[in-house]
This record gives sequence, structure tokens and C-alpha cells, in this order.
Amino acid sequence: MDRHPYLRAYMAGITPPVIFLPLLVALVVAIGHATSLLPRQVEWIFLFPLIIIPNAFGLWNMLYVKLHSYWHHPIGLHGAALPFFLGPTVFMVGASLGLVRVTDQALVYFDIIRFPYWYVTIAPFLAVAAYYLIWKYMIGSLNRVLQLPS
Repeated sequence: MDRHPYLRAYMAGITPPVIFLPLLVALVVAIGHATSLLPRQVEWIFLFPLIIIPNAFGLWNMLYVKLHSYWHHPIGLHGAALPFFLGPTVFMVGASLGLVRVTDQALVYFDIIRFPYWYVTIAPFLAVAAYYLIWKYMIGSLNRVLQLPS
């Protein structure tokens, strides 16, 4: 099964976010609307992650397959490095489009959601832990099924 390894790697990479991210977004939006904590236009906030994250996972898994022939490293550590690229990229794109503002006390997204700076210092650690587990167990097992390096 040596045909199209990068296509198989891309598809294995996009599978977990394509399955779980829309469910998570639907749950957050439903709870937000039911409790009236979020405004009606909150769906626009989640559109950007729904587009970027699955493609980033697929491309990152393709990079893992490409690098594996030169440098053998665990897939969990490879996945844990992804937030260090996604975080600044999302912030840069959001700030350039005017979707993110930096204030004295917090980061403000869409003039709706405020993230205090103490959260911004903790969030990378949580993201690295979550991405490590997702990549080690979910994407690693999908790579094994598709006979890719894992």
C-alpha cells in the first residue's frame, strides 16, 4: 500500500478534527444560546477554526510522514508542536483582520469574548497537552491503520 502516502496522511490527519470539532462547536453554541450568554452572531467566531484546524492537522501529518524517513520522532511530540505554529498564526490573521484587539487587561475577540492575560499564559500548556494526546492516540492509530509511520 505504497500508493499516495501523502493523501492518506492528509486524510488521517483531518479525520479527528472533522468529526469532533463541529460537535464541540454545536454544543458551545447551543449552550450559549440557551443561557443567553453569547450573542446571536457567535457562529461567525467558530467559522475560522472550523476551516483552519482540520487543514492544519492534515498538512502537519503529511509533514510527519515526510520527515519520518529522515528523522524518527514520536508522533505525539510532533503533534504537540502544532499549537506553537497555529497560535501565533491565528493571532496574526485575527489582528490583521481586526477580529482581535489587545487591551490593557485582556485579548478581545470580535468585541464579544474577553480572554484575560492569565488565561493566555495557561492556554499554551493546555493546548500542548491536548494536542499531544490527540496525536499520540487518535492520529497515530489512524496512521497505523493506513500503514503510515506512527
